[in-house]
Amino acid sequence: MGAQSVYREQDDDAHRALASYWVEALNQLEGEEQIQGFLEAAEQLEGSELGLLLETLPVGERRALWPHVPEEDRVDALVAMRVEARGTLLSALEPEQMDQLLGDLDAESLIELTDNFSDEMVDRALARMDSQQRTWYRESQEYDEEQIGRYVDHDVVVLPPNARVAAALRMLRRYQLAFTDRAYVVNRKGILQGEVTLFALLQADPDTPVRHCLDEDITPIPADTPVLEAADRMEHADLPMLPVTDEGGRLLGRMTVRLGMEIVREHYEGQLMASAGLDEEADLFLPVWRSAKRRALWLGINLLTALLAAWTIGLFEGTLSQVVALAVLMPIVASMGGIAGSQTLTLIIRGLALGQVTPGNALALCQKEIGVAVLNGIVWAAVIGAVTVAWFGSIPLGGVIAAAIVVNILVAALSGVAIPMILDKLEIDPALSGSVILTTVTDVVGFFTFLGLGTLFLLG
Repeated sequence: MGAQSVYREQDDDAHRALASYWVEALNQLEGEEQIQGFLEAAEQLEGSELGLLLETLPVGERRALWPHVPEEDRVDALVAMRVEARGTLLSALEPEQMDQLLGDLDAESLIELTDNFSDEMVDRALARMDSQQRTWYRESQEYDEEQIGRYVDHDVVVLPPNARVAAALRMLRRYQLAFTDRAYVVNRKGILQGEVTLFALLQADPDTPVRHCLDEDITPIPADTPVLEAADRMEHADLPMLPVTDEGGRLLGRMTVRLGMEIVREHYEGQLMASAGLDEEADLFLPVWRSAKRRALWLGINLLTALLAAWTIGLFEGTLSQVVALAVLMPIVASMGGIAGSQTLTLIIRGLALGQVTPGNALALCQKEIGVAVLNGIVWAAVIGAVTVAWFGSIPLGGVIAAAIVVNILVAALSGVAIPMILDKLEIDPALSGSVILTTVTDVVGFFTFLGLGTLFLLG
């Protein structure tokens, strides 16, 4: 790792620590003291950080502090916030305040805020933009929310092939864009020809046309590329930015390292929230009724799965009444299967997200997970069987629980591979419902196997 990278990481760590400090400080202050604290925070933090800071506050305090956000930071603050959190601020703006905000938007920020705006408000914002910004917005609208063309960064230095090196250097110095150490060369139709780096320009004669410094080997990202795939390409490119082009090769903009990191972070945050049946765009301080309403569906689904497991147990009521030890040991069988299945499920969901799991390697994955399940199943079945014999003094009972654990871990492994792949094929997010289905399978199979074997061998 180079010295610049180390210094950058240290600076980022210090910035995160500063933001965390203000989150804690503002949540402990009230009234005028909170306003004064926020004003001080606004001098130290970026606009996007102020947005995230406002999200940590109850809605009333959030609205009270909004007028104290510097005008030049307000758009960045809103873009950084979740849809519902920013909605609590936008809904409280006076008409003249909304007009001012709409006049400050560019194409990229309008794309981010569209979910909070009506069609009429979008039209008002577009009417205040120059023709170039309107063109960029309409081009972005040609791509859906899962394609990188919707989110391209238009802050690029563009040069014609006959531009001189001296002029290219002046433009790079003038714009001083983030993550920019290169310019893109396009022809009269806007078709990407290649790129010239700052290093190459500094080594060339000032009067040399940039086409003589051109790197034509660069591989642009097609605008219809899925955002996660684009982020993956950005990660492996080892460059601060990559050009994004349409199907005709015309330069639309760029994708930066920062955008790639934001995409990956938002994706995994979404998966984490979805695994609990929550929306990543939800406000931390969503009203109680709305929060309860959203979570009720997930609780209802969980209740249905629990009732199915309870019904399975009820099939063996007579067995449980005669062999009480089975009731004591039942949770062990379900738990071991659940943990084993969750490990496989997590592995497969991650592989699907990274494009590493496909129907082509599904069989090999199943074989590998079966091998792991058999090995772990035998080892832990032996351990738990021995503990059961020592605890209850019954060798048949130890054999029953050992067999049930092997079967349940094996089924859990197969389910952990099959469930996310089937859901992905059906275009259902495996992170949203995979764990619920898996838990149901391991509970039902575990209880049925354990109690069924107990009925056969302990009461037969």
